[in-house]
Amino acid sequence: MEGPELAKAFGAVVREARKEKGFSQEGFADHVGVHRTYMGLVERGKSVVTILTLWRISEGLGCKPSDLVSRTNDFLRTS
Repeated sequence: MEGPELAKAFGAVVREARKEKGFSQEGFADHVGVHRTYMGLVERGKSVVTILTLWRISEGLGCKPSDLVSRTNDFLRTS
């Protein structure tokens, strides 16, 4: 698997989870302390997140970082 494929899958998982929680992209970015533009890049798979950003995103979604990683793995298996 290539990095861009993984980044796109992770972004799709984050977008889906954010929408499930009822956040707009801008509202969620503010909630986790990142810029809206950056969150858009993450959700489109154009930016690879650091462990700190993974942690912030997972806390903002009320889950563990491993949950997002697991969901990303599942996403890759089914697509």
